Amino acid sequence: MTDSILKDLLAGGENSHVGFKRDTIRGEQLAREAVAFANSSGGTILLGVDDDKNIIGTTRINLQEWVFSVFQDHIVPHIVPSYEERTIAGKTIGILSIPAGLSKPYMMRHNGREDAFIRMGSASILASREQMLRLFEQGGLLSIEALPVASTSPGDLDFERVRYYCSEVLQYSDLPRSEHEEEWTSLLFDLGLLVFDARGEAACSVAALLCFGKQPYRHLRHAGIRLMVFDSRDKEYRARHDSRLEGPMVARFEQRPSGRWVIDDGLIERFMTTIMPFITEEADTVAETWRREQRVLYPREAVRELVLNALVHRDWSIPNEVEVTCYSNRIEIISPGGLKNSMTVRKMLAGQRSMRNPLLMDILKDYGYVEARGMGIRRTVVPQVREVTLQDPLFEASDDQLKVTIFAKSNAFPEST
Repeated sequence: MTDSILKDLLAGGENSHVGFKRDTIRGEQLAREAVAFANSSGGTILLGVDDDKNIIGTTRINLQEWVFSVFQDHIVPHIVPSYEERTIAGKTIGILSIPAGLSKPYMMRHNGREDAFIRMGSASILASREQMLRLFEQGGLLSIEALPVASTSPGDLDFERVRYYCSEVLQYSDLPRSEHEEEWTSLLFDLGLLVFDARGEAACSVAALLCFGKQPYRHLRHAGIRLMVFDSRDKEYRARHDSRLEGPMVARFEQRPSGRWVIDDGLIERFMTTIMPFITEEADTVAETWRREQRVLYPREAVRELVLNALVHRDWSIPNEVEVTCYSNRIEIISPGGLKNSMTVRKMLAGQRSMRNPLLMDILKDYGYVEARGMGIRRTVVPQVREVTLQDPLFEASDDQLKVTIFAKSNAFPEST
């Protein structure tokens, strides 16, 4: 770490990525800070600095050895930090760099207990039950989408949607005729659509309810899309449009000689129908057909792809909806949950994949809602947005959400037919 970076850290004060501690703290206190950073997105602990940014300097003999012994004795699984020392104004500071952990949750071991902490602003706090679930999911030890949804049963699934998926999409033959037959229950367990709950009874998995549930919102209050439209560049007291779109993600189809027909829209279709008036507008001129052309303000396929990604890759342990907000100069799409583990915006734009919800992804892939190769951002979103708006979309990732912004172009291109 250079001196200029160190001075910037000192000037910025404590935050979600930086902590100040005297080197006289107890070992379990240091372990708590380190565990919180590892369970979040990593950070730096400056030893020999007090809470008011005053450089006290280090006083402990063999500080580095003590630090590593604390990590060895009080943290599981093991964390390997980076340690160095710098001298400022004749006083030594110990610099401890903690990487974002890949084997979450990290626990502090003390007095026969193991507790997980996370970083929240400038504080390291004990992880709640919901936060623990998220840490297990981030560490690959638990899949939220595969968990049972409380108080559900096979009857909460739309049987016709499930039957179409099995017979026409997966092309299973000799399916049972009645949804009450044991063969159906066994098949749904095999597909991960049914799982056993804590009482040992059949319940819908999160993924099943999201894709095929009769009323997903009844059991999962964040299973929907919030769409808001404002006439200004900021949120106003009164929105031009404010709706909550609900329903199973996949449409209900019927196979006809001419192909597959939608007979009941799913959440994706309902969203696109609702947003279309806000991402297109009538042109000023009349075409040769004596109809006014529709001008594209935002490319529909790019918007659809981004909303699909927001639903498929979101963190379902966070009780917030996917939120789409249209302003006068942009659209913002917010997906709850940060990028998984070591994934970054740069890696995502390059085409790397890190699936948080593989079952959900497989179902939507089977229907053709998402690309099999997972290259929608690179092959669809970025080129189309660039063509229509002459700007690239903006991707911003934080610990608790991914926000994508598409900026409008004043002179939108006519939509091709």
